[in-house]
Amino acid sequence: MTVSRGSAPTMRQVGAQVGVSAMTVSRALHDDPRVAPRTRERILTAARELGYRRNELARSLRLGRPSGMLGLVVTNLANPFYSQLALGVENLAAAHGMRLVLSNTADDVDRERRIVHDLVSWRVDGIIVVPAGVDQSHLDLARLNDVPVVLAARPPVGIEADCVLLDDFGGARDATSDLLAAGHRRLAFLGPPAAWTSAERMRGFRAALGAANASLDESLVRCDQRDAEAAERVAAELLAMPAPPTAIFCANSRNAIGAFRAVRGMGTDTELSCFDDFELADVLRLTVVTYDPRAVGAEAARLLVGRIARIGHSAQARPQRTVLPTTVINYRQRAGARL
Repeated sequence: MTVSRGSAPTMRQVGAQVGVSAMTVSRALHDDPRVAPRTRERILTAARELGYRRNELARSLRLGRPSGMLGLVVTNLANPFYSQLALGVENLAAAHGMRLVLSNTADDVDRERRIVHDLVSWRVDGIIVVPAGVDQSHLDLARLNDVPVVLAARPPVGIEADCVLLDDFGGARDATSDLLAAGHRRLAFLGPPAAWTSAERMRGFRAALGAANASLDESLVRCDQRDAEAAERVAAELLAMPAPPTAIFCANSRNAIGAFRAVRGMGTDTELSCFDDFELADVLRLTVVTYDPRAVGAEAARLLVGRIARIGHSAQARPQRTVLPTTVINYRQRAGARL
């Protein structure tokens, strides 16, 4: 018997090749002692020849068992932060014998809502979400058929859920303080459009200026750059001002890369600092706020696995909020020390 190209072979087709029923095939695949050893061997041989594989997900759903899958929903897979976060989730999931379903929302709340709905329909055991906006009503436990959810990088708004965050405020404050300690007083801020992380980093930036009694020229604050190209254009505008900034703090690596291109293109000695360590940041001699994105994913997965283990218990633990630390590295200063 042949199986048409593009279609998965079924137990009925395996049975037809051997001359037994689909039920006998099922019993043989599950080592049922009622199947004679010789018949079982013929069935296994036919299954291998036809390329038959059991649909473990469908089987788990029929039996009412956990699917063994976790969902991960992020906003931008092109951002190295999220790919590293995904690796952290995957490593922890694998240690618990679970698999990962990864989806990207492109910062679109409607798309996030559809993805989460699909994941719940597929009966994943739990979901980790980097929320795209402040409308998180679709992530409420009651609307997820009690599928547990953990938020990463951004906190819950209007719902109760575990979350894992970075110290965005403290990292930005410390990096800005580093610039101020170097004697800079005219500082600019570059960041992406409004998001919780960007707002927290702006808050840390302002806090450092306030602590140093340094004034902020609001015309040097730009928060609408999603990519390096936009950041380069805006940084060039700032550097062309009659009184340009002597230092720029960038809320993420994409803004820092754009700002560096503008600084290099205009031949200025403007010092750059950014939230995010990235490849070649040391070569570019930036000051960076560094952290471990894999740890964010691993901690989110740990919290989620814990929630899954408690499903069905009447006393659920209260939502947990974990804030992971950041560290400031001044690559320009390190390079000078080596000279």
